[in-house]
Parts: sequence; structure tokens; C-alpha cells
Amino acid sequence: MIILFLYSEIMGYTMATLTELAKQGATLHVVHWDHKKLTPYKFCSTPSIITYNRSEMSVNSMQKLADDVKPDITVVSGWMDRGYLKIAKKLIKQKRPVVCGLDDQWHGHFRQVIAFLLGRLGFFFRYFSHAWVTGTYQYEYARKLGYSKAQIIYELYSADITVFHKAYLDCFDQKLKQYPHRFLFVGRLESVKGLDILLNAWQKIAEMRKDWELHIVGNGSLKSMVLNVPGVVVKDFMQPDALVKEIADTGCFILPSHFEPWGVVVHEFAAAGLPLILSDVVGAASTFLISGLNGYHFRRGDIDCLVLRLLQIVDSSDDKLRAMARASHLLSNRILPETSAASLLSIQS
Repeated sequence: MIILFLYSEIMGYTMATLTELAKQGATLHVVHWDHKKLTPYKFCSTPSIITYNRSEMSVNSMQKLADDVKPDITVVSGWMDRGYLKIAKKLIKQKRPVVCGLDDQWHGHFRQVIAFLLGRLGFFFRYFSHAWVTGTYQYEYARKLGYSKAQIIYELYSADITVFHKAYLDCFDQKLKQYPHRFLFVGRLESVKGLDILLNAWQKIAEMRKDWELHIVGNGSLKSMVLNVPGVVVKDFMQPDALVKEIADTGCFILPSHFEPWGVVVHEFAAAGLPLILSDVVGAASTFLISGLNGYHFRRGDIDCLVLRLLQIVDSSDDKLRAMARASHLLSNRILPETSAASLLSIQS
């Protein structure tokens, strides 16, 4: 089995699925954007996962690669790359399956309505035979683009849960003795992530936090803003092996995004056994959060609602927080690298 990936950015969760595909005997050729990356995640090629920098690949060189390797499946995750679309279109003409990765939600805005109309005309079948979606909201979008139920597969993204499950087990006994009272945000420090809401809510509960702390991990244009907030500890972006070390001292993960089509970080920290507070636009919440069982939703942009959710965690007993932690860990098994890989391979079955 030879699979060609025409990717935007390679992330830790991307490598989790790629590695599983390689374990199942596939040889992977991965073209990826190596400039203007959102995060400084680092990865290495392996004998079964051969990577190519997009900056060094012309359309002709990508076409030659496709002609040489003759992929059984091609996956395209960077729709906005016209070079990728040209390769996809030629492969479709050769009757080879080409899968589009889809992690966006349907919102009905102008560009999506245009896509819907184009989908009714069969436009996207010029490039893609199947859609590979992250979850139920993305399934809805794929259907609007014209794909039938049989042409849609799930579990585009899976966290590298082996790493985060291990972190959960490693600190289990420690948290039984003393549950840590720390909120953790991990992500890009940009306005879309809802940092303004989080910081305002944190300041509102200044007299009610008890011994709870707030730690923020990431880089971005708002870093100078978060550095100036009393009672908030800010740390730079961390590679996964460093990030998991934060788990032993963390009691709740929070993602207050204004816009978050999916959010693999939710899967990661559910696997690590953390209660969750998520805004109601976080796509991954549909899979990994049951409000009241392992955390809480709050309305996007609603500071008072977030204050309520923060205080619900602060006022919870350690036993209740441990129960939430166990529930998060259990829910994280809804998607695994193995099931993500199997979903892709299923189109050849």
C-alpha cells in the first residue's frame, strides 16, 4: 500500500496516524508546507514515512512523484494549494481515490454557500472521491458539498494518545494523594483562542480562586498581553514530550476559543485524564466532552458563563475532580491512531 499525502502543516497528531499507517505496512510519501508554519513542531522522516518540503516541490516535481510512486490512496489536506489541486485532479482522471481532509464546520457564511452550490453541481468530484472528516459537524459540511454517506469517512485526526495515556498513568497515584489545583490553557496566543474572555473571567474570580492557578502555554501575537496579567504563569510553546510533563501538576484543561473547528488538544488532554472547560464552538467537544460528566461547556464569548464554569471546578471536591478525570480518560478512547488509520484504509476494502 502506497499513500501520497499532500499536506499543509505536519503536527504531532498528524504523525500519530501516519506512524500507525506505517505500522500496518503502508509506505507514505508526505509533501508538507515547511514555511509559515503555525507552530514550531519538529518531526523526522523514517524509512516508511518519506517527507518532502513543499517549498522545494514544483507542480511538475509533485506530478513526477505521483507518477513514480503510483499511490493507492492520495490525501489532500491543503485545499488552498493550487498545486495540490492540480495533482489531485490528474489522479482523479486516472481513477485513483483522492481523499480531502475536512475539519471545518458548516456555518452557512457566504463562501460556504458558494461551496454548497458548487457541490450540487459536482464540482468537488473533479478533485476528490472521498471526504475524511474529524467529526459530526464536519460530516454535515461534507454532505452539503455533495458527498454521499458512503463517500465520507471519520476520524481524520487522532491525538498521539500513547504519550498522553502514559502521562495519565504516571501521575495517577500522585493525584490520588493530592489533586493539583491548576487550570491549563495550551494553544496559539491569538484572539481567536478566546484569551480575552479567559483573562477577564480569571480576574473576575480573583477573590474566589482559593488556591487555584492559571498556566498558559504557547506563543503568538498576544503574548505580551498575557505576560502582564497578575496571577497568570506563561510558558513558551512546548514539544509534546515536554508538554506532557505539565500534566502531573494540572487539574483542569480549558479552551475558550471564539472559533475552533476541531481542536486535537482537547483529545490530548482528555487522554491525559483532565476535566475540560470548552467553549461551545470547539468541534472536538462533540466527541470528548459530556457536560457534567467530565467537564463543562460555556457559551462562546460569555464571560459570566465562563466565570460560572471556573467556579464549578474550583468549588468541586477533589474526589469529584478525580471522577471527571477518569471520565475524560475513558472518553479519549473514542478515537485512536489505529481507528484513524483504519478509517482511511477502509476506502480500499
